[in-house]
Amino acid sequence: MRVSIFITCFNDTLFPGTGRAMVELLERLGHEVEFRPQQTCCGQMHLNAGYRDEGLALCRRMAEVFDGAEVIVTPSASCAGHVREHVPELPVHELCAFLTGVLGVEDVGARRSGRVAYHPTCHSLRALGLGDAPLRLLGAVRELQLVELEGAEECCGFGGTFAVKNADVSTAMLEDKLAAIERSGADTVAAVDNSCLMQIGGGLRRRGSPVAVAHVAEILAAT
Repeated sequence: MRVSIFITCFNDTLFPGTGRAMVELLERLGHEVEFRPQQTCCGQMHLNAGYRDEGLALCRRMAEVFDGAEVIVTPSASCAGHVREHVPELPVHELCAFLTGVLGVEDVGARRSGRVAYHPTCHSLRALGLGDAPLRLLGAVRELQLVELEGAEECCGFGGTFAVKNADVSTAMLEDKLAAIERSGADTVAAVDNSCLMQIGGGLRRRGSPVAVAHVAEILAAT
């Protein structure tokens, strides 16, 4: 299958390793990967900040950028949910949903030791209905031990501009999440959105915690 990858501006700018991991994984599974350099922000940040017209214009531009694409895969549940809501005709899939729902694959041949807690991001749960797809994929990784995260479905407090506009509330929500992560005994916390991992990772570093963060794509690409 020829897969067009939608990296998202957040990953491209701050977490390029996630995009590279996704490409490695898809190619290892035998797919041809293409990157269309015309892609830009999908407009989610603009729309969330109140710039509706500008945000929707960027989102609709995605239809031009990915015209003729057989399938589009992204490592961001948040951006996938945004694009699918506003440009439903585009065949956009979050990575885990693509692997399990389109390809019917759970064991991708990954190997990574350690104790991992999975944080299901709000958009993956509520915008995409991703369910346990990431957990099934992580559960098939050799030498990896999944540990339970108390209150896993509770928000980490990021929420895009929410963390800026409501900093005190966001910080309190994050503290609850960090405490649960540390109680889990995990050495790594994984998620399908680097925006949430940035929030969680920053909080862990400020606490002096040894717990690391990793995008699910990076774990699945590990051999």
